[in-house]
Amino acid sequence: MSDLDSIPTDEARVRELDRAHVFHSWSAQALIDPLPIASAEGSYFTDYAGKRYLDFSSQLVNVNIGYSHPRMIAAIQEYAGRFTTISPAFANDARSEAARLITELAPGDLNRVFFTNGGAEATENAMRMARLHTGRHKVFAAYRSYHGATAGAIAMTGDPRRWGSEPGMTGIVHYWGPYPYRSAFHSTSAEEECARALQHLRDLIAVEGPATIAAIILETVVGTNGILVPPDGYLAGVREICDEFGIVMIADEVMAGFGRCGEWFAVDHWGVTPDLITFAKGVNSGYIPLGGVIISERIAATFDQRLFPGGLTYSGHPLACASAVASITIFKDEGIVEHARRLGTDVIEPALAKIAAKHPSVGEVRGLGAFWALELVRDRDTREPLVPYNASGAEAKPMNDFAGACKQRGLWPFTHFNRTHVVPPCNTPADQVSEGLAILDEALDVADSFYTGS
Repeated sequence: MSDLDSIPTDEARVRELDRAHVFHSWSAQALIDPLPIASAEGSYFTDYAGKRYLDFSSQLVNVNIGYSHPRMIAAIQEYAGRFTTISPAFANDARSEAARLITELAPGDLNRVFFTNGGAEATENAMRMARLHTGRHKVFAAYRSYHGATAGAIAMTGDPRRWGSEPGMTGIVHYWGPYPYRSAFHSTSAEEECARALQHLRDLIAVEGPATIAAIILETVVGTNGILVPPDGYLAGVREICDEFGIVMIADEVMAGFGRCGEWFAVDHWGVTPDLITFAKGVNSGYIPLGGVIISERIAATFDQRLFPGGLTYSGHPLACASAVASITIFKDEGIVEHARRLGTDVIEPALAKIAAKHPSVGEVRGLGAFWALELVRDRDTREPLVPYNASGAEAKPMNDFAGACKQRGLWPFTHFNRTHVVPPCNTPADQVSEGLAILDEALDVADSFYTGS
């Protein structure tokens, strides 16, 4: 008899217990009906009726290595058999090796890792490090951003998920990042957008007071809020501004890192070295909760003789760190970063270009590696979004209908506002990605039915 025998194995009981006892995140509890999932393998998950879904969301853009990777499962089982947990105060073999591997991959002198349980804690602690290092209070964060749902992370977040937690932490100043398709600066080119976005930062720094600003945090490639790839020169420009004013540059790579953009870290695409990098998600594909901050030697030295006031019981959990060691090893052995890069250049980008030419509802395509977005519109000339910003209820019907068409055909999409993202596991075979893109092509006929332009 197994100690797990009480776990239900039939869909009806799973639903019953879920509805009776589980309080779901980001949800109006009475308005949801979560789909019970029976199994998952590779780039697919399967419901209790046996229907398989090709996952174009990687769950929450975190299952970079796919589901049930046999080497990952074996490594977790092996390590659990000889060691389970120890507090952060001790040195641990898996934790030490995970830190070594991560810092070897990181750019510049980012040679230390502070481990957390996820991305929100990572951004919280990065902000704390920046404030203590500089002795300043303010943190600049972009409007189109998501940095997590804990108190400081949600205050830094620039999308509507912040609203329910306000008033929040003081000292957060929001700015507009570059977004050529919907420019806040009335730009007419990517080059102009870059220059104006950097000048906007400089103007804000001037009026907020350079001596009060601890950090500028940015998602290297903005994730949920649109997969906004920064124009060439933007990240280098932010680095220059930070150096000029003694501001800490924090790159939030929770979603964009560990292969998602076809690089170990997205900053590598532009050859820029921030002072701190936050990570989670793809470091071990969420098999066990893990995140962290990669720290430059200069900032780490601040705490050589000074206590760093942060940490939790499970920070750097040994089993989670062991899974990160396994994941990084598998990524290297199987060439997953290179595969993600080729998926972008050879499969996804050309297919999405054809899809955009065919479907009038596709206003723009953008992305890198296995990290792409289609911006859906009602009118290409006016760029009116297919649904309004933060749409809900009847307003969201066009996107809901589109998503439903994907799911009916066996594709699980990632949608947010008026966008659908193409974010499969980074090791998804090319033919499976092509299969998903063909389904996406069919489902976009639904989005086209709401098109009102000429």
